Amino acid sequence: MIEIYSSGKAIFKEKEYRCAIGKNGVTENKTEGDGKTPIGCFEIKKVLYRKDRIKKPQTKLLVEAIEENDGWCDDVNDKNYNRQIKLPYNAHCEKLWRDDEIYDIIVVLGFNDNPVILGKGSAIFLHIAGKDYSPTSGCIALSKKDLLEILKDCDKNTLVCARN
Repeated sequence: MIEIYSSGKAIFKEKEYRCAIGKNGVTENKTEGDGKTPIGCFEIKKVLYRKDRIKKPQTKLLVEAIEENDGWCDDVNDKNYNRQIKLPYNAHCEKLWRDDEIYDIIVVLGFNDNPVILGKGSAIFLHIAGKDYSPTSGCIALSKKDLLEILKDCDKNTLVCARN
């Protein structure tokens, strides 16, 4: 289990890591665009990565390379809300192929995915932190080094648990 705390620390296998969370803290009642990290325990669905920038992460999880036309739908009125999509797309979405490095590794969490509830929040990931660990829009962010280290010991049974 990867434990995430609102104080900005993560614990995995008794080791502590620095992390960033949502700019507006954590919540048990996540809504789209609230800038909060959802409280709860979530499965890891898969790991996405930029193969043009980094080597395939070592992990027992499903790993897929992202492409320039990959996105994630965050339009609460769209049938593919909170799902990975291909661009161009006719609804609002987040581009996964970015100029900065924060999405060079994306760990997709099983938040609001079975079933998807419109407006409950989308695109909740573990990803690479900005250089100053600036707060996220609701995701959890760690350094690239720490994220790669943690992924080495993750498998399909590893949960990510965000707490207050």
